[in-house]
Parts: sequence; C-alpha cells; structure tokens
Amino acid sequence: MRIKKTSALLTYLLVFPLTGLAQENYMVPRTMDGHPDLQGIWQTLNTAVWNIQDHSSSWGVPAGQGVVVGNEIPYQPWAQEQREENFENRMTNDTEANCKMVGVPRITYMPYPFQILQTPNQIVMTYEWVHTIRNIFMTGDHPEGPIQWYMGDSRGRWEGDTLVVDVVHFTDETWFDRSGNFHGESLHVIERYTRTGPDHMLYEVTIEDPEVFSEPWRMTMSLYRRQEDDIRVLEYECYELLEDQRQHN
Repeated sequence: MRIKKTSALLTYLLVFPLTGLAQENYMVPRTMDGHPDLQGIWQTLNTAVWNIQDHSSSWGVPAGQGVVVGNEIPYQPWAQEQREENFENRMTNDTEANCKMVGVPRITYMPYPFQILQTPNQIVMTYEWVHTIRNIFMTGDHPEGPIQWYMGDSRGRWEGDTLVVDVVHFTDETWFDRSGNFHGESLHVIERYTRTGPDHMLYEVTIEDPEVFSEPWRMTMSLYRRQEDDIRVLEYECYELLEDQRQHN
C-alpha cells in the first residue's frame, strides 16, 4: 500500500509540479535586450479578491486561504476599527462596487486575465477591469508629490531575473479586497515578478504605510499563464453594465 501511495504521489508531482518554486532546469526566456521575458496573458487562481486573509465561506463568497504572509495585517488600533467599518459598508464604499480602478496590488488578483507587454524602457500591463492600463517606466524617478492616483506611479528595475516595481502616489480610496482591508495616501508598494516555469510566475508584494500599519507586511501568490490559442484580454464594461442594472430596477 505504501509503495502504491508513493508512486501515486510521484506521478502527481510529475504531472502537477509545484508552481511556487522554480522548476528544475528551467531556463527563463529572454527578450532581445537580455532581460527575462514576462510577456503573455496571466491570471491568479485564488480568492484574494474577496479577502486577502484566510476566510470561511459566506453567501457569494467562497472559502479561501489567504495570501498575506503569516495571515496577520499589522493595523494600528484606529485602522482596525476602520477596517471593520469598511466591511459593513463594502457594497457602497469599495471602488470596485463603484466601477472605479482598484489600485495596486489588487488589480493583479482581480478575477480576470491581464496582459504584459514589454520593451527595454517600459512595461505595459493591460487589465480587463474597466480598461485599466498601467505603465511601468524602467527609467527615471517618481515625480514629486503628493499625487493621488488610483494606480499610483510605477518605476521598475531588474534584480537578476526578477522585475522589481516601486509604486507610490496613491489615493486612499482603493482597498486591498472586497472585505475592507485598506490603506492611506502614504501607501508604498514594492512588487516582485519572477518567472518560475514556462507557465508560472511568482508574485510577491511588500506593503508599507506608516499612517495605517505598525510595520511593513507581505503578500505572495502564483500567477498562471493562460494557454488558450485564442486567449486575449476582453472588456469588462462596468459603467455600462451598472447603468443597465439601474434602468431595470
């Protein structure tokens, strides 16, 4: 029986390799300028859009394992109270509920595919949610602030085979998920994108906001490259759909 179980486990790992780790002997594809090629259409397969922490199921919400490292968000006492108030008002105060852009890093784990396009000086990410387009500039510094942008200002650099993106200049309107986890205008996001296999990428995020959190904290998850021959980023016309819904009510 033990032999059969061991054999079955080995077969499973061969067919479904561990995606969070770099696959053995994997050679990262590279662009003409020698950097890792991250291009393609990617998507998460988790429940972070509902809640980035561990959560049980409720009406319309599937149970899920969190993406926060350690599963704890170090809110300051006043901010924990605000998070609870946000949860109570999530159907009206969340930018997603109002068809607005949802910010970084949340846009990455929205339940829709997004596309990465790459040049030596700029990386562009196009998202299905409300035509969001994000420009990651590989040269230059952040403009002087304060500036309140939904998607912030993104500046990228390469650390070995990892794309590191530094993002600042946020509005405080966006949340991290539909459950009310939030930030302030001082949000500072550091993203790390690392290819770990032909169709997998590790996405790591460090969150800093001294006005809301007592210390920095992290999220991590896998991104999966879509395989369909005709896959493309479509359009989620939220404003139009919301208006249609209002007219029928």
